[in-house]
Amino acid sequence: MIRRAALGCMMGATALQAQTAATGVSASGTALPPTAAAAMGASGMRVFPLSEVKRGLQGVAYTVFEGVDPEPMQVEILGVLHDSLGPGQDMILARLRGTKPEFTGVVAGMSGSPVYINGRLLGAISYRIGQFSKEPIAGITPIEQMLEVRDGEIRPAPASTKQTISAGALSAPMTTSSGIEMQAMETPLVFSGFSTEAVQLFGDRFRALGMTPVAGLGSADPKALQPEPLVPGSAVSAVLVRGDLSVAGTCTVTYVDPTHLLACGHPITQYGPIDMPMTKAAVVATLPSPLNAFKIVNTTETVGAFTEDRASAIMGRFGVKARMIPVTVEVTQPAVAAGTASRAKTFHFEVLDNRQLTPSAMLVSVYQSLQSTNAAAAEMSYRIAGDIAVKGLPDVHMAGLMTQTELNPAAITAALFVGDRFGRVYGNALEQPVVTGMNLKLEGIAERRTAVIESARLGAIEARPGETVEVEATLDPYQAEAHVVHLKFTVPAGTAPGTVRILVSDAASLDRLAHGQGPAHQLGLADTVAQINRLHENDKVFVTLLSKTAQAILDGETMPQLPLSMANVLTPLKDAQRLQLSGESLVEAASISTDYAVSGSQILNLLIR
Repeated sequence: MIRRAALGCMMGATALQAQTAATGVSASGTALPPTAAAAMGASGMRVFPLSEVKRGLQGVAYTVFEGVDPEPMQVEILGVLHDSLGPGQDMILARLRGTKPEFTGVVAGMSGSPVYINGRLLGAISYRIGQFSKEPIAGITPIEQMLEVRDGEIRPAPASTKQTISAGALSAPMTTSSGIEMQAMETPLVFSGFSTEAVQLFGDRFRALGMTPVAGLGSADPKALQPEPLVPGSAVSAVLVRGDLSVAGTCTVTYVDPTHLLACGHPITQYGPIDMPMTKAAVVATLPSPLNAFKIVNTTETVGAFTEDRASAIMGRFGVKARMIPVTVEVTQPAVAAGTASRAKTFHFEVLDNRQLTPSAMLVSVYQSLQSTNAAAAEMSYRIAGDIAVKGLPDVHMAGLMTQTELNPAAITAALFVGDRFGRVYGNALEQPVVTGMNLKLEGIAERRTAVIESARLGAIEARPGETVEVEATLDPYQAEAHVVHLKFTVPAGTAPGTVRILVSDAASLDRLAHGQGPAHQLGLADTVAQINRLHENDKVFVTLLSKTAQAILDGETMPQLPLSMANVLTPLKDAQRLQLSGESLVEAASISTDYAVSGSQILNLLIR
């Protein structure tokens, strides 16, 4: 008689629990792992201690090759590699036997597969040896090390596991002197709704974290009900993005109790505390490959959240809701053919809230939203308007005209613009923001709308305070005839006699003068938001007076027309790298919209009488 009550109750499936407890089979009729039930037992889980592991022991492991029911694999213990993952972190070496593992080899997504010896839980298959091994040789993470994650006895990550990224993902291969690599099994990261191009462009950001990004080989249906409870050997997914776009990583459950589960047997990012939706998953097929075998997975209903990502395992909690960042992207693409109307398409999705993963997940999702229409093309522009909502602070405003450059098409330029604004807020080094949402509207324009300020001149070479002066700027658009824009400004009252420099410029040149070459020290969150909201839109020409008075930039805020006495008072702040002083003050005088992404600047001289 198989005991499954402890495993079924956490999912709230009372009827299914009774069925499995009575019959020992799943809803689909497949026999359930007997050693999984035996290991749980009436008196709790039974552990096979690492101290009793020796060469020649025979065991059984469970994983899902197709569907939702775990299937057995025979395991032959080869020995223990002491301290192989770091001081006090051992790994058990084993050979997998059976028709399927000998055909597929060690598969990405198999990590976490539980291994039992005589009905006792030994640990999780989690590491693979070599890239083109002729035998399915795997490393097993001992269950004692994994249970430390559940019990809160978290060891600091060993130095040897921190060699590729700051968060210390154990994805980096540890190469022996013979050149054979030992590394954590890759976590297949399925991008559903994404093009292959998007995954190729931004995939390296996820590969650096030990994930294997793949496009289209899987799907997500959060409304799909999967009545089978999660048991040791089941596939389980961690969600990064969900909605009209989906990104999820999948591995295998090692241990389950009524409130927790442990999976993977290695970290995904080793970020520590995390907050990621935890879903059930069905394996469509297992793709054998000597280079990169992996499982094709469909994620289904959400059952909780992953809350810990540590060196030995990731831990999920049932019934917990992960906090996500809602995103709406409305894309209006130009008409594909003459006489047809432009069409708008709106994407709704949510992105996880994780300091390490969120910026990359947000960037690739915004890019894919722009590429998901037939009107998308390289030679075009996008007009952006949007806001990032931050709890307790004003919204972060985003506006401008993004066009193709010599390096990137317009869609990448637009995505990088949004990613820069989001990253400056979300990645604040002094405070952790609570981003409550992001809304974007992007209007496609079927041409490259860039222009350079070719020349500029004043309508008069002399003026008095209070008088109006006209500025004429010549713009040279991309593959179009030059044209002239006219601006007028009033000389401020009190402007001292003498020559004043007049800057006719794009937004970037003005922002560099207004905010310096970057803050001398890290800004707080409120100052960062305020500074971003003071940035100028790139589709305008600006006229700025450079008066001969001191200007200070304090904590990212510009203080023009600074009296000399005040500048002397602020000198200690300069020594503390909080202040930047310059000999000219900016007085913004005029601006005009151009419907181009403007670049360039000109300096003119005006004599004040």
